[in-house]
Parts: sequence; structure tokens; C-alpha cells
Amino acid sequence: MIEIRRFSDLGTFENDWLNAHYHFSFSHYYDPDRMGHGKLRVWNDDTIRPDTGFPPHGHRDMEIITYVRTGAITHQDSMGNKGRTEAGDVQVMSAGNGVQHSEWNAESEDTTLFQLWIEPERSGGEPDWGAKQFPKADRSGEWAVLASGRGETGALPIRQNAAVLGATLKAGETLDYQVNEGRYGYLVLAAGSVELNGEVLNARDAAAITGAASLKLTGIEDAEIVFVDTI
Repeated sequence: MIEIRRFSDLGTFENDWLNAHYHFSFSHYYDPDRMGHGKLRVWNDDTIRPDTGFPPHGHRDMEIITYVRTGAITHQDSMGNKGRTEAGDVQVMSAGNGVQHSEWNAESEDTTLFQLWIEPERSGGEPDWGAKQFPKADRSGEWAVLASGRGETGALPIRQNAAVLGATLKAGETLDYQVNEGRYGYLVLAAGSVELNGEVLNARDAAAITGAASLKLTGIEDAEIVFVDTI
């Protein structure tokens, strides 16, 4: 089953520094029919204004993946890590038994990003953080594994039988993916437009896939895609 979820239908929150859209129930937004998709619990689409961000706060027992769409985000945590992740690149924080961190837009322009939370295979463990560059040219017309708990070479590690993938498509190019029985897929278009199994998706629209499905994506406009495959 493939369910299309339009950007205009997402939950929303806005204040003087953050404009957020929520694919699943989060913070003040609650929809009992959108509590997650498999082990994927959160997918937030955030715009953070310059010289602002999330002050230090705590997490535990969650795999937190940040995909920067434009601009950059600066991370600092209680483990002593500090790093700046730019557009197209990815950072992963395994919160484990507890960690404090801040996320700040230190740039002179808006930063836009997707933040995904995936429930870990087991609770506890030492927290961890890492970031990596994933040049868009290296995933033109093909899937790149950005983060994974399945041991793919070059992917940032997460603690779940899941993978976060990215791809770019030029107009007219096609790309396939097979979601296996018993698994869940969640696809969001970061930019551009595509046709997915006959349905048109525009920038920041989503598709939730449940169970076995053969996906065929065709670029309409040059597109950037982020996809989660999880139990």
C-alpha cells in the first residue's frame, strides 16, 4: 500500500525563529493516525532562521538523523563533539542512555533540514555522534545509503534494522526500489518533482509505503529524494 501525504496536510508550528512541518505527531501537533511509520517515529521539516536554533536539551533511546537541505547546522553536545553539517550532508546522533546537545544555525541565511527519529533496536548504551559528506553528484540517478544499521560500507551507523537513503534524479531519469514484505518505507521529496507509480509528488510531499511494493520514480523536474526503509 502506498499513501501519498501532501506537504500542505502536515502538522505545523511557527515562532519567531522556527518554521516547522511535522509528518508525524510531535510537540503540540497530535494526530492519532500519524504516530509514526514502523520504527520511524519523527520526520520534521524545519526552517531555522539565521543566528538562532535549538538550545541545549536532552534525548535518550532514539536514533536522530539530520539531513541538511540548504544552509548548514552546527551541533554541539555533552560528549564534547562539535561539528558543522552543510547542505546535502548528514549527521547521526545515537542518544543511547542520555545526551545533551544543541543545534544552531550560525549562518547568515535560513537553514532548512529534515530531522528523522528512528526507534533503536534496544534501549540504553553509550551515546554517539557522527557526520559525513554525501556529495549529490555521487548519488545522481542512484541510491546512496546515508545511514544504516545493516552494515553498508560508507553509511553512518544507526542502531536499528533500517536504512536512510538519498538520491537525485534529473528530468526523465528513472529509479526503482523494492520494499519487502514486513517492512515500511517513507519517502520525502526534498526538491523538484517526480512521478511515483503514477502519482505526482512535488517538493516536500511524502509517500508512506506499507508492506511489499515495487517503487518506480521518474523525474519530472530535477529532484532530490530522501527515503527510509525500516521494520
